[in-house]
Amino acid sequence: MRRCVALARSAGKNGEYPFAAVIARRGEFICESLNMVRVEGDVTRHAEMVAIASAQKKLRATSLDDCALYSTIEPCAMCSYAIRETRIGRVVFSLRSPVMGGHSRWKVLTDGNLSSVLPEVFAPPPIVLSGYLQHDVEAIFQKRNPLSWRFMKARKIFVESPDVEHTIVSNKSQVGRRSRLANLVRAVVLDRLWRS
Repeated sequence: MRRCVALARSAGKNGEYPFAAVIARRGEFICESLNMVRVEGDVTRHAEMVAIASAQKKLRATSLDDCALYSTIEPCAMCSYAIRETRIGRVVFSLRSPVMGGHSRWKVLTDGNLSSVLPEVFAPPPIVLSGYLQHDVEAIFQKRNPLSWRFMKARKIFVESPDVEHTIVSNKSQVGRRSRLANLVRAVVLDRLWRS
């Protein structure tokens, strides 16, 4: 998370807001990204989406099992669907987003129905942790543009977690036979045959 915050500090050089994402796997750094919306003129280039695409290329896999995604802000619904489909097991972020968040508002990250209906596509919900280094992220946003930050705070677009929040919806060690079979079907059928 500290690397994610440090990366966010550098976002102003590109004229981007300090949205940053880092992906790690079993404690090993995989990739990092800043928001690329303004630079690339593409609203889908959120830091999380860019990092997910980079991790898939680096690991040569569409499934990012055993990976953790760190983000300065709670992933939006769009990013949350990508997180679920790539099967990321842990999501850690600083500030919540009750207006756009894929956890606080839309519950995509914790929706068990996605994986129960389509287990060959969507992983069980990841472990979600929020509130980490939230004061550091607030300071970065405020420094980047004090007026915009005041507006975001007043409209409660990004807010602090009361305490570091731990939402553990599923535990990967409790994955049953059905889920392991769904992972195998996904790896063999979907990833190799359908998507190639």
